[in-house]
Amino acid sequence: MTRVPYEEMKNEIQRILLSKGFGKARAEECAALFTEASLDGVYSHGLNRVPRFIDYIENGWVDIHAEPSLVNSLGAFEQYDGNLGPGNLNAKYSMDRAISLAQENSFGIVAIKNTSHWMRGGSYGWQAANAGCIGLCWTNTESCMPPWGAKDRKIGNNPMIMAVPGPDGHVVLDMAMSQFSYGKLEVTRLKDEVLSIDGGFDSEGNLTKVPAEIEQSMRILPTGYWKGSGLAVMLDLIAALLSGGLSTNKVDAQKPASHVSGYGVSQVFIAFAPTKLSSENFLNETVSGLINYLHDADPAEGHSNVSYPGERTLQTRIENLEKGIPVDDGIWPPVSG
Repeated sequence: MTRVPYEEMKNEIQRILLSKGFGKARAEECAALFTEASLDGVYSHGLNRVPRFIDYIENGWVDIHAEPSLVNSLGAFEQYDGNLGPGNLNAKYSMDRAISLAQENSFGIVAIKNTSHWMRGGSYGWQAANAGCIGLCWTNTESCMPPWGAKDRKIGNNPMIMAVPGPDGHVVLDMAMSQFSYGKLEVTRLKDEVLSIDGGFDSEGNLTKVPAEIEQSMRILPTGYWKGSGLAVMLDLIAALLSGGLSTNKVDAQKPASHVSGYGVSQVFIAFAPTKLSSENFLNETVSGLINYLHDADPAEGHSNVSYPGERTLQTRIENLEKGIPVDDGIWPPVSG
């Protein structure tokens, strides 16, 4: 394991993107999103994801020059076509628009169709919170999880993010509808570790904590069993209907190759400007009060403390800024040449 300084990692990713034809500004913005994901400990969708992103570019599955185009504008609600551009840039643009609409109207909603994998979804929750907004966003995906009671994959794990700005640290929940994402399985396997709890089924239908067994069977476990399965279906439908885009079954049908993920998906970005609805003091007191209440909880056996969503991310960010971002020796640099 090697530790790489933030700026060094960002500059290397930017260099690679420039070599693939990105303009300077978009290369820097895209590289920052990848690097920030690794900085915050989401290694699977940061540096580790860059080689696959480059593969998609080289195969023509991501158009590096494409930008979102406005399809419909209805006051505080806008629809866009992502034109299969870089998914993280499309998502950042979409949340920026939702924030701008919220600052004008108290809330803003942007739905985008025909976009590509947004990489770390939590990036756009932090983006909203950094702008002083409550943020909510989600994406549908290709089929990668069995619906509850099935063996074969028919639903996406459809990550959803919720974020609230706070005076001492933003509260940000970033979760897939599966107990563990495939990215988390990969990172855990690379560390030669097992999951903390069962994350899916092996090829014989037994619950297992071994990442490789779940990756082989592709039977990841929905969060909350049937509840996560049902929520994944609803997020998929709402994203497709609001954006005028594809639901999971149609994403599956038009994928250019079986291993491609996040091709032509639908996403929703919502922002609220809380200080237009109540005072800043109310916001700060409410958030701080709840955080303190959680911190006062008596830790359960095997736990040293109770944290709020996003707190560990902040701690990881501080540590990685100080010590450098940990990378697997087989992934640095991410692309040769």
